[in-house]
Amino acid sequence: MTGEAQVRLLGDGRRLHFNHGPIDIVALAEGDEAEVQAAYVQGDARFSSILEELVAELPRLRAPVEEVRPVLNGAVAQRMASAVWPHRGSFVTPMAAVAGAVADEVLAALVEGRDLKRVYVNNGGDIAFYLAPGQSFDAGIVDDADAPALDARVGLMYDMPVRGLATSGWRGRSHSLGIADAVTVLAECTAVADVAATMIANEVNVDQALIERAPASALSDDSDLGDLLVTVAVGELPAEAVEQALAAGLACANAMLDAGLLFSAYLSLQGRVKMAGADARLSAVGGAK
Repeated sequence: MTGEAQVRLLGDGRRLHFNHGPIDIVALAEGDEAEVQAAYVQGDARFSSILEELVAELPRLRAPVEEVRPVLNGAVAQRMASAVWPHRGSFVTPMAAVAGAVADEVLAALVEGRDLKRVYVNNGGDIAFYLAPGQSFDAGIVDDADAPALDARVGLMYDMPVRGLATSGWRGRSHSLGIADAVTVLAECTAVADVAATMIANEVNVDQALIERAPASALSDDSDLGDLLVTVAVGELPAEAVEQALAAGLACANAMLDAGLLFSAYLSLQGRVKMAGADARLSAVGGAK
């Protein structure tokens, strides 16, 4: 049903491509060649069973989290449940953290027992990373994948309490209840960043006739969002509507910041930007306001 997991080196001979059904990951490990090769063998071994483990628990992973914590067996499923648990007061299912949790699990497999300098695991834009002391990564943020441009940049440093980056929005591969072009979150791990980005993006919203919505179930019959209305198109909004939507999302991001659920967040809608917990290492570029 899901086919075989495929893991291969890309043409540059440095990056590893993991693919299995809907999971599509590019990873890079840096360090001594023998350590890198050993890390890649470990990543390959772990990746092969991740999708089957998730499929085995899919009904529970698609169920809304309520006051009783979901009992899940697989390591990735448990990462998902832990990430969404703080948000149980709102509608959320463990699937809100699936891409980030998979990235975290593959990263953990790559680095276990290895002496590496830097590692990243990019699962469709949700990125888990490892840094040895003194190391850093620079990452770019793209608001619209259909018209890619560098809209913001972030410097990921060893001494930051951050090991995950995730982006959500109505233009992304998952459905959104909101209208954000992009919400990017930096957090302690990618699963936590993934669900935070999803929840903030849902809150970037406003009531406007220029926004087209449809039941999630009409777009994807297996969606964990059921009949909730998700965004399918957004017209050019009045400036005051953009500001209102961003303000709602920013309030959500600041609440998460105060609760220690994220390090910083970048919210973008139609060329306007808001940031929560931002410092000089997360900054908008170009003409964003």
